[in-house]
Amino acid sequence: MMNIFRNRFMAVTLAVAFLASSCGGGDKTEAADDSKNAAVHEQNRIRVPEKSPLRKSLKVEPAASRSIEQLIAAPAVVEADPSRVMKVLTPVAGRVVKLDKVLGDRVAAGDALVTIDSADFAAAQSDARKARAALELTRASVERLRKLVADDLAARRDLEQAENDYAQALAESERAASRLAGLGVAQGDNPGRLYVLRSPIPGYVVDLTAAQGGYWNDTTAPLMTVADLSSVWVTASLQEKDLSQVFPNQSVDVTLNAYEGGKPIAGRVRDVGRILDPDTRTLKVRIVVDNAAGQLRPNMFARAVLHGDAHAAVVVPATALVQSGFKTLVFVEIGPWTFEAREVRAGPVVEGRAEVLEGLKAQERVVVRDGVLLND
Repeated sequence: MMNIFRNRFMAVTLAVAFLASSCGGGDKTEAADDSKNAAVHEQNRIRVPEKSPLRKSLKVEPAASRSIEQLIAAPAVVEADPSRVMKVLTPVAGRVVKLDKVLGDRVAAGDALVTIDSADFAAAQSDARKARAALELTRASVERLRKLVADDLAARRDLEQAENDYAQALAESERAASRLAGLGVAQGDNPGRLYVLRSPIPGYVVDLTAAQGGYWNDTTAPLMTVADLSSVWVTASLQEKDLSQVFPNQSVDVTLNAYEGGKPIAGRVRDVGRILDPDTRTLKVRIVVDNAAGQLRPNMFARAVLHGDAHAAVVVPATALVQSGFKTLVFVEIGPWTFEAREVRAGPVVEGRAEVLEGLKAQERVVVRDGVLLND
């Protein structure tokens, strides 16, 4: 009986010893695993062990408070200012005998563009000469009759008729002179059939439809188009949500896709559209940009950044933001080498620093380098 009791006691003792050794071995394994992990996740916290290589790569900085402008970026396209684009029409029909300017040529206001052999122009000059001759004849007749009437040598009725003829001749002369003035020619200038069409504005010939030797009889169709591109429009497509942040004369920086990395070009908001595009839900904002250097050409793609009012904001380096699915996270230091992942709402990035709209306070320390390695 004693032997049976002794055997059972020894079995229980061995079992307890085995369990104790098993538990002790588990603790050592866990500690060993902890020392090998780069980061240990403990509920909402992330701890970086003493021997973790992350201690050499992670960089922590406090979030800063700065006064920054509300920036609104939008895609844009360069357009010619419609008030500086002239479709050149000819007021007379005729044959094009010379193209004084061709596509791409630079012109000054008053430069000859096209020379036309026109019977209409010759007829207008002829009418003006006849009207002037009739005016001189009736003026002389009035002066002569006034003297005769004064000497009782002519009837007053004859003088009244002469004065009426003079008034009609004067009106016809003025009509003929106005016709020539409408053609850009003063009486007595440029006699003959050759009519010279001149540029009304400075700029460049950007479109040409006339050809030398061709007959042009449609006075409503343009022979060419002259555009003054010294100042152009940059039309930005602004999202509906940003409408409240835009106002006339607002400062804008424009960068061109064709000159990537180039210095932004300054502009001002000229007009904020009144109608949204029903398909894209965007609004057209027209920006006036000086183009004396000729960098901007119509139909170029660009990017417009509108500068809003300055406001106080919390900013961090853009490298502190970690994208996790649909969330934007920053890793906030809550203790020595202990961090928590915090969801934030980020604003625009300017010069490598991002505005944090929600979720972070100034002076809170965040991981600004290699934070993605802490992301579970």
